[in-house]
Amino acid sequence: MSLNKSMHPRNRYKDKPPDFAYLASKYPDFEKHVHTNLAGRAMLNFKEPEAVRALTCTLLKEDFGLTIDIPLERLIPTVPLRLNYIHWVEDLIGGQGELRRGIDIGTGASCIYPLLGASMNGWHYLATEVDDICFDYATRNVEQNRLSDLIKVVKVPQKTLLMDALKEDLGVVYDFCMCNPPFFANQLEAKGVNSRNSRRPPPSSVNTGGVTEIMAEGGELEFVKRIIHDSLQLKTRLRWYSCMLGKKCSLAPLKEELRKQGVPKVTHTEFCQGRTMRWALAWSFYGDVTVPSPPSKKRKLEKSRKPLSFLLLKPTVKELQSQASLIGCPSNARPVDAVTTWLEKTLTDLKVLHKRVPCGRKEQSLFLTAVENTWIHVRQRRRDRGRHLRELPRAAPGGTTTGQGPHSQQHSSTHTLDSSLSESQSLKAALGPGSVTEPATNEADGTDFQVASGQEVQSHKEGGSRVLVEERGAQEEADMESPTSTTVAVTLAQKQETIASLQKVPTEARGEEVKGTHSVEGQPQSPGAVQHFLFKCLLNIKAEEQDVAVEIHWVEGLNKDLMNQLCTYLKNTLLRVVVQPLGT
Repeated sequence: MSLNKSMHPRNRYKDKPPDFAYLASKYPDFEKHVHTNLAGRAMLNFKEPEAVRALTCTLLKEDFGLTIDIPLERLIPTVPLRLNYIHWVEDLIGGQGELRRGIDIGTGASCIYPLLGASMNGWHYLATEVDDICFDYATRNVEQNRLSDLIKVVKVPQKTLLMDALKEDLGVVYDFCMCNPPFFANQLEAKGVNSRNSRRPPPSSVNTGGVTEIMAEGGELEFVKRIIHDSLQLKTRLRWYSCMLGKKCSLAPLKEELRKQGVPKVTHTEFCQGRTMRWALAWSFYGDVTVPSPPSKKRKLEKSRKPLSFLLLKPTVKELQSQASLIGCPSNARPVDAVTTWLEKTLTDLKVLHKRVPCGRKEQSLFLTAVENTWIHVRQRRRDRGRHLRELPRAAPGGTTTGQGPHSQQHSSTHTLDSSLSESQSLKAALGPGSVTEPATNEADGTDFQVASGQEVQSHKEGGSRVLVEERGAQEEADMESPTSTTVAVTLAQKQETIASLQKVPTEARGEEVKGTHSVEGQPQSPGAVQHFLFKCLLNIKAEEQDVAVEIHWVEGLNKDLMNQLCTYLKNTLLRVVVQPLGT
């Protein structure tokens, strides 16, 4: 999967990847490595070191005016990934065009970080190197690009990192240091043995680095710990210390090490390019520096919440339309209205509070509040209820129940009534004052009881069997389930603002905003006014050509998994109506 969308926002290759065909037409040295696939697209074989080197040199020449030479036996850098690091350092030090001084630890043969930083921002660099071949090439690349006045390449001993390089110029304070440390501890790890998940695909590009560039004792973890040790002695000689990491698992122990050492400012980031991911860690001993937020937190805050959705195809929609009259929907209703009516019936059966809200002309919107999870194990509960009903004693012709006397029958009925009222009162308390509870089921004997404030419990049979019935007022049912008389055309942006406003408005006020009227004693409470709930969401039903799409947008709540389960239940219920029509 391509990770280019996660590149740094200022990376020039983020939205405009290199055009291989154009570069091949302009640079003959690059053209001989480009081939055309069956689809007519210009491609490059990243397994060939010569092709990777040609691409790096061509991009640096075309986009930055830099000319470099890189030996095939040394590390060949990728330009977009290195450019990500440069832009992140810009974020750390808070400036692109100001005079800045930096250190590149292990600059490599290409000397790419100093060349990019100096040519783009005019930064001064101290570039260190331990390998003789890399030192010679880096010096040559700086000289042929006429950047010797900005970049100083120095040879340092094998075991040193920062301390020896900073022995001179004790009064100079550097703004940052950069480092692309050796990622691997040994040859086996460098080849991916015992260090790469078996399910993960192999690298898409060749590794051409030398021993000192790709391997170090203890791998990148111990290498960066040595830089941390040096920073504890240098402290304010550098405003920011930073390193790039090849493994995400190295990030946590290094951050823990910095915490143990009492480093006050620590941050990290991710570098993305193609199928390659890298991580970077930065820390500072200055209290006045601005610490950029990690990108993972940014993405979590900025990521658009995609709605859950499912599509009802034309034949399914037609069948739902044909049966919609059975549940009180006009026979000539639009597909969207028919589907909405079926959804409302299902939500009513599930005791999920819902209310139609303004929406576009060709769609319907329902604001849902789920107070309890009633859509899990529905089939099991239905079977249990049927079994209990079959096991109930039947009333004898003389008015007595078979196998029971009048006293035991009355006791059982009274016990059932008390149990039902207790269950109803607990649900009513959860919904808040002035609410009306939905039908509550006594699963002990399978009898359904419906209780509403201000309603009477009537005796249904003269033989002494008592059953509770609820006479729902037409006005109450219409107030909760019936569609609003007017709809307002709203754009997608306005719909997102509506969801955002539902999340911001206090719970007590939201019910009045959605319903439009205060809750009245004896009438169903508005879905938005419920104080104790599992989740709230916005359900949109809209036409897509001859099909109907159903989307569920999260608003707030405890667990999104419950909303996922509800979405699946609604979809399966609509499909079940088509397979098993009502009355069959």
